[in-house]
Amino acid sequence: MAYSSQIPKRANRPFHGGVSLAELNALGLTREEVIDFSVNINPLGPPPGVAAALSRVNIAAYPDPECREIREMISRLTGVSPGQIVIGNGSTELIHLLAHTYLGKGSQALIMVPTFAEYETAARLAGAGVVLQEAVEENDFIWDMSAVCREVRHRQPGLVFLCQPNNPTGRYLEREAVESLAEAAGQGLLVLDEAYISFVYEAWDSCQLLSQGNVVVLRSMTKDYALTGLRLGYALCPAGVARALSVSKPSWSVNAVAQAAGLTALADREHLLRGISCVQEGRGYLHLELGALGYKVLPSVANFLLVKVGGAAALRKRLLRRGVCVRDCTSFGLSEYIRIGVRTLPECQRLLEVLREVK
Repeated sequence: MAYSSQIPKRANRPFHGGVSLAELNALGLTREEVIDFSVNINPLGPPPGVAAALSRVNIAAYPDPECREIREMISRLTGVSPGQIVIGNGSTELIHLLAHTYLGKGSQALIMVPTFAEYETAARLAGAGVVLQEAVEENDFIWDMSAVCREVRHRQPGLVFLCQPNNPTGRYLEREAVESLAEAAGQGLLVLDEAYISFVYEAWDSCQLLSQGNVVVLRSMTKDYALTGLRLGYALCPAGVARALSVSKPSWSVNAVAQAAGLTALADREHLLRGISCVQEGRGYLHLELGALGYKVLPSVANFLLVKVGGAAALRKRLLRRGVCVRDCTSFGLSEYIRIGVRTLPECQRLLEVLREVK
C-alpha cells in the first residue's frame, strides 16, 4: 500500500492501448497491416447494423442531452430505473464526473491496483489524495480483501475504485467480497467499473447492490460492441448520485452519432453473444498455447490475458515490426508483462506464429 497527498500542477495523462500512428509511420506500417491485441473489445467489431444507423443521423440537429432512448433501453435490459442511469462519452467521462462531483482538496480516493490509470488521474485532477491498495505478484494479483476493507474503514475515502473484472489482471471478485467492500466504504461511494463484465461467464448481478445506496456500476459499450471511436458508456447509480452526475455533466457530451450507434448495438444481442463465444474460444486457445511456449499466463475471466514474458517493451517492439501489437504493461507497473486482448481464433493463431518467430 502507498499513500500520496501531493497534487501535481498537471496530472499526467495515462498511457492506454491502441496503435500509435506515429509509431506505425516510423515502422512504415499502416493500421490495416497490424492486428491490434493491445485493446480489449468485441473481436467481431461493431454490429452490422451500426453503419446504416449512422448514415441516417441528422448531424445538423442537436443530440438529446438526456439520452432518453438509450436510458430507457438500458432500463429494460438491466431492470434499473431510467432515473438511475447516466450516459457518458465513454465510461472514462463518468469516472472523471464522479471524481469532480465527490472528491476535492482534502478528500481521498482509494484505488485497487494494478488497474486502469484513469481512476488516479481523475482523482488527482479533482485535487484529492490517492491511496493505492496493491495486489502483489507473489499472490497472483489477488487482493487481501480483509486488509483492503480495514484500510477503507480507516481512511473513509470519498471514492473507492474497483475494476471488476480487473484490467489488466483479469481477476473477478465474488459478491460477498464486494458487499463487504461497499459496507466498509460507509458514506463514500464504491465505484465498480464493469467494462468487461459481458465477457465473464455467469457473472453475478451487481445491479442488486444499488439498493445499498453507495454503489455505482460503470459499463462500457465501447468494449461490448467495439464502438471505440465513438465513446459510449453508462453508469447505474442510486437516484441521488445520478442527479448529481447529470448536473456536473457537460451539455451534449454524448453526440447524436454515438447515441444512434448505441441504440442499434443494444438491440443486437446476438452479435454480442457471438463475440462472447469468439472470446471464449480464443482465450482457451491462447492460454494453452502461450503456456506451451513457456510463458506464465494468469487465469482470466475477461476478454484479455496477462502474460509474463520478461522484457515486455522489447517483445512488443519485435512483434509490432511483424504486424502484431500487444499491450506493454510497464505503465501498470508490470514491466515483465504484456496484456493480450483476445481476438478471433485465426488472429490468435497468427499471434502465436509471430511469437514463435521472435521468441
